[in-house]
Amino acid sequence: MADADRNPTYLRDLAGHVTVFRDAFRSFLELHTPTYRGPGVGMFPAVSPLDGSDPAEIEVRRARTSEAAGRARRAPALTGCVFGVRDPAGGKPDIVDPIAAWHTVTQPKPLLEPANIIDACDQMIGSLEDMAAQAEAEAPPTVDVAQMHPAVWGQAARLWRDGHYRQAVQAGADGVVQLVKSRTGGPELDDTTRWNQAFSEKDPEPGRPRLRWPGDQTDRTVVSMNDGLRRFAPGAQMTIRNPATHGPGEMTSQEAVERLSVLSLLARWVDACDLIEAPHSSAEDVS
Repeated sequence: MADADRNPTYLRDLAGHVTVFRDAFRSFLELHTPTYRGPGVGMFPAVSPLDGSDPAEIEVRRARTSEAAGRARRAPALTGCVFGVRDPAGGKPDIVDPIAAWHTVTQPKPLLEPANIIDACDQMIGSLEDMAAQAEAEAPPTVDVAQMHPAVWGQAARLWRDGHYRQAVQAGADGVVQLVKSRTGGPELDDTTRWNQAFSEKDPEPGRPRLRWPGDQTDRTVVSMNDGLRRFAPGAQMTIRNPATHGPGEMTSQEAVERLSVLSLLARWVDACDLIEAPHSSAEDVS
């Protein structure tokens, strides 16, 4: 639970549990009436059953409230919403958890009044919502896998949702290979060779077009992108696709999403490149 106070989903779920507890406690109180309020009030239970109320229904609502209290039990410590009850002997005040102590309202010398418990619940709900909002604001950015390049996510989605992360990476890598095949065409080649030919620094040949980063091919940035893609594309094939296909064991979702992100970026770069084809021969032009 060390990171619970930084998990927005957990915090909001806990706020929901406190709300359920508060509502169950209110429902329990509907079958009760405040006890005597004169001198010595602290010696008597805070509430007593209404005349004519059904003991069985009271027990049902008591059980419902206790169950809800169990689900909400972490909220007081997490939010600091507890009470300090003075020791009659003058010692250090006792710390009272308003959720754990709810049942004392029906006992002699109750630790808290019903209003104390309801007010504390309202404060806990507000605190937990605020903590959730803060946790969201401070959370690092996350990767939305569904927003990855369609060539990657379209192949990987079903396997990812079924928890087959290694196979999802393999399928995503195959999707990028199909993307470059659809752009460059040409004869059947093994995947690494296809990447090497697509980004080769050599001039295009008939049936073997090249992919080039758009812009002035002498520009330093364009030269850098072309050189980088020449190494990066086959490198991704060898370091991502091949181990996903032949490696042992399963991947974690984190390992898989990192690899799919790389593949998605590569696919977007493939889309961004210009397709440079060899000029037609004069014989072809005449025909």
